[in-house]
Amino acid sequence: MSGLLTALDLTDTGARTNEDIFTGPSQWMPQGRVFGGQVLAQALVAAQRTLAEDRIVHSMHGYFLRPGDVKLPITFSVDRIHDGRSFSTRRTQAYQDGVPILSAIASFQDEDKGLDHQIAMPGDLPDPESLPTTAESLASLDHPVARYWASERPFDMRYVPSPLFISVDGPQVAHQAVWLKSVGAMPDDMNLHRAALAYASDYSILESIMRRHGLAWATPGIKVASLDHAMWWHRQARVDEWLLYVQESPNAIGGRGLALGRIYDRSGHLIASVAQEGMVRPPR
Repeated sequence: MSGLLTALDLTDTGARTNEDIFTGPSQWMPQGRVFGGQVLAQALVAAQRTLAEDRIVHSMHGYFLRPGDVKLPITFSVDRIHDGRSFSTRRTQAYQDGVPILSAIASFQDEDKGLDHQIAMPGDLPDPESLPTTAESLASLDHPVARYWASERPFDMRYVPSPLFISVDGPQVAHQAVWLKSVGAMPDDMNLHRAALAYASDYSILESIMRRHGLAWATPGIKVASLDHAMWWHRQARVDEWLLYVQESPNAIGGRGLALGRIYDRSGHLIASVAQEGMVRPPR
């Protein structure tokens, strides 16, 4: 948790020149590439820094342009595209060594009343307490990636029906669900919870594509990478309480797959919706 909170605590490096420029650290990852959810969340935090706290994000669309290097910090440049009576728009570019690695645009809105409906949360799913933790699922493996997944990620993730770390058990279907929450308590800043939810939304969503084709993360020669990411925040929720991330893939073609996700709280409120296209290339 301390690593996540440190990563989201950006430094205002543009204050002296009156520019909207921020810098954040990169979290260590076992393969040396910056986790996409980290740079998404940091880009959102950078944009939030240019707005009043009560104008909150409702949508974000980003493109992953290049892999990030965990050995380098990341610079975020924010453009104040629009400020209206109810909505604001911000564009954030993330750079390492002067080269862009992410380009994102986000929209923010003052809280307002209006029409209210949602798709219901799926029923008949096991409670998270009844499912094995990631650490329990990987207890038999002594590998740097397995150790990282088991004990160093800031979110506890529990799979329905089972994880895809080593193998794909059960039917090869294009859907799954994951219970998740942060491994420790978060501050009460709800903007921080929204950014942390963006972070967690990049976990596991492409697995709905992989599960359909019987591909596990340990498949020799498999190549998986996020290409873009879209997210819509609907209702408030804390990420240090259990959330259900329902995922499905409607299509895969040309080395790319599309995955869609919905995030619910335990009471069944739809908190956010997610869409991501990713490169998924099986071994040849």
